Amino acid sequence: KTGLVSSVTDRFAAKGIDAVIYDGTLPNPTTANVSEGLAILNSHQCDTVVSLGGGSPHDCAKAIALLATNGGEIKDYEGVDKSTYPCLPLVAINTTAGTASEMTRFCIITNEQTHIKMAIVDQNVTPAIAINDPELMLGMPAGLTAATGMDALTHAIEAFLSTNASPVTDAVASKSIKLVAEYLPRAVKDGTDREAREQMAYAQYMAGMAFNSGGLGYVHAMAHQLGGKYGLPHGICNAILLPHVMTYNLPVSADKLSDVARYLGCDVYGLGAQEAAVLGIKEVCRLLLEVGVPASLLELGAKVEDIPEMAINALKDACAATNPRQGTQAE
Repeated sequence: KTGLVSSVTDRFAAKGIDAVIYDGTLPNPTTANVSEGLAILNSHQCDTVVSLGGGSPHDCAKAIALLATNGGEIKDYEGVDKSTYPCLPLVAINTTAGTASEMTRFCIITNEQTHIKMAIVDQNVTPAIAINDPELMLGMPAGLTAATGMDALTHAIEAFLSTNASPVTDAVASKSIKLVAEYLPRAVKDGTDREAREQMAYAQYMAGMAFNSGGLGYVHAMAHQLGGKYGLPHGICNAILLPHVMTYNLPVSADKLSDVARYLGCDVYGLGAQEAAVLGIKEVCRLLLEVGVPASLLELGAKVEDIPEMAINALKDACAATNPRQGTQAE
């Protein structure tokens, strides 16, 4: 309806390139979405996939392109590097500033039978070309800007704290944190702020570089369960969980969390690591309030009685392995 899709397909038509559109992707793409898209791809004998949008269409496109060359069902590829062949050539054109799905090896698909978000972590789903144009992001409403921006912040902080972090991932994660802290409130307040949009596009991309190599943690492991169970927005789930997981990781990650506080703009001069880390966690909470993220999972409709089962599944999630403090289902 916004004309973004036709702006791409019109260019194909002008060059004599035939294209067919699949636009059935849900906000949390499902196994059925992947099957529907794959059927269209096969019936038209497509040789390339172009995804346009945010993380949902990118993830759906990745799954379709992977099955086109490897066969089977997408659930066969849950886990790390389960495929044999590269996916079809994939071009990902991004319209949000958050998921970094346009450039990572992560693909998240909801299994409709089990209501669990499957994490497919596979080098063979990495898009060949990623396009980030802040002009395409100007139309994002404030709520989506906030949700995707907090997703980017979560990526950067979790990658920074990850057990697989390195000096390279720390470098891009730290810069991403600084950019989100400075520019996300501006982008939420005024969606036409081109500088804020461009800096948030850089921030989410660098956060993607960080977690693509460094991995994530318990925020994502739990958020995947909430998305699979209730269909809740991924960025919002991450945002609500983030300060709680930072607090949980504090006993083993105080030094790095004190760095996070500095990157968020907190005045930590003269403070010990523990004190500085707490300031950083409070700053994340303040940022959540500023950009209008709900305060609790209950507000979103999550049910307390579902938590024990979701906790079991969260510990099995691929993202849980690199959390700096390993916990139990009861925790």
